[in-house]
Amino acid sequence: MSITVVLQQMIIIMILILTGMFLYRRKMLSEDTSRQLSGLIVNITNPALLICSAFDDTPKVPLSTLGIGACVFFISYILLIAAAYLIPLLLKVPKAERYSYRMLTVFGNVGFIGIPLASAVLGSESLIFVSLNNLIYNVLVYTFGLSLLKKASLEQHSSKNASNVQTAENAAGPNRNSADSDSVLRKLVNAGTVSALLTILFYLGNFKVPVIISSTLTHAGRTTTFLSMLVLGVSVAQMAPKEIFSHPKLYVFTLLRQILLPAAFTLTLGLFIKNALIVNTAALMLAVPAGNMPLMLSKQLHVDESVISQGIILTTLLSLITIPVVTLFIG
Repeated sequence: MSITVVLQQMIIIMILILTGMFLYRRKMLSEDTSRQLSGLIVNITNPALLICSAFDDTPKVPLSTLGIGACVFFISYILLIAAAYLIPLLLKVPKAERYSYRMLTVFGNVGFIGIPLASAVLGSESLIFVSLNNLIYNVLVYTFGLSLLKKASLEQHSSKNASNVQTAENAAGPNRNSADSDSVLRKLVNAGTVSALLTILFYLGNFKVPVIISSTLTHAGRTTTFLSMLVLGVSVAQMAPKEIFSHPKLYVFTLLRQILLPAAFTLTLGLFIKNALIVNTAALMLAVPAGNMPLMLSKQLHVDESVISQGIILTTLLSLITIPVVTLFIG
């Protein structure tokens, strides 16, 4: 992987983020517009970018190679979950904030940044492996992630409120558990999961689609990087510099999570996996900054999201340095 190409892409990302900040401060973009653009990216442009990659004329990788890729990404998330419990202990994070660091550790920005970055740096042929990664990610968000935040939500209530919640859950009995299970299953069927599955199916089936459809998906997908960075720029513009840069633990966290962990994993992976595309894609997916899903779920469950919000912004800004550094450790 060329460090020059990665640096160019990260500089482009920085310019686009600054554009979003400028437009927000000039009142040409609003919070409502940013929220609408987020929905557009999540539900339309990101899925389009993934799906149209399955229609490329590039040689298809064998099913066995896809299986190896799936195993690699599965192992990477096992590693991230283990790191999510170890890093807060190493940093002596207060117990009340550990859930934030765990969410920041496991759930990187594999959609908003990961998809367009992999496409730009590694080419569209990498997106089939990104789809495998994102499929695992989406399942974990609504199982492990949701469980973690629900526990944090209960802990943040007073003992009286927690008791009332527990009483209500006991009164609901198995019906409540059944409803929760149904809710999780419904959330698993989302644009990210469906598009990842469709990409894999279209890729394996080698289907031919009309040019009008593939061209439409291509045009929609090409807007992903620009729109994603505008949204991130709006988020950065809404926070005071002191809120972003005054947390020493988050700097050490970024060093551990976005440089040491992906570098160590990919160097080790390179000893066993000779497919450069799998190794490079895994490296980028591990090197991306913290994602937005933990923040969205925290808001939904009324969990304190201050540390998560600060972590997302800081790791995103520092990724302009950390991602190129990680690429130095891979081929």
